[in-house]
Amino acid sequence: MPVTIGIFLQPGSFPAEKEGEKPRSNRSFEYDTLSDQYARFIIDEILPEVAKTYTLSKDAKDRAICGISSGGICAFTVAWERPDQFSKVLSHVGSFTNIRGGHNYEALIRKTKPVKPIKVFLQDGSNDLDNDFGNWPLANQQMNASLKYMKYDVKFVFGEGKHSGVHGGAILPESLEWLWSDRVEKQ
Repeated sequence: MPVTIGIFLQPGSFPAEKEGEKPRSNRSFEYDTLSDQYARFIIDEILPEVAKTYTLSKDAKDRAICGISSGGICAFTVAWERPDQFSKVLSHVGSFTNIRGGHNYEALIRKTKPVKPIKVFLQDGSNDLDNDFGNWPLANQQMNASLKYMKYDVKFVFGEGKHSGVHGGAILPESLEWLWSDRVEKQ
């Protein structure tokens, strides 16, 4: 893997309405929404600020975006919307369910031509969530099937884990190695 600058962001929150209450998270709106809004935030606000201190590549093939759960679908959405800026996606237990329309990706991927220049690593487990929003293991399997059908460069690792970072964390080195395999110089 080449030298990498990691930029880690937390979702926004609204201040508590009453004293003693916790702030209200804006995570679902920011991460689960299928639009270019988060991509614009990263590209127009975050990257220029980081570029004031560090030299960042402008080549999409040098950029990856990753997340877990709602962050996993967010990472995919950023690359899907702006493959000219991000060509690599790492999604652990991605929420490709009906939280804010994420279940639509399965069909959208199959109907969108030409294929976008993105490389996608998906991870999930058979004991992930199954609730009113959908079934996470099934949704991730459907994402993998749609991406494979359209001949995307995709790898899916399916284990027995639940909705946590344990399995994804255990395979992180191999995940990153696979994602960057196209950028490593052959010796």
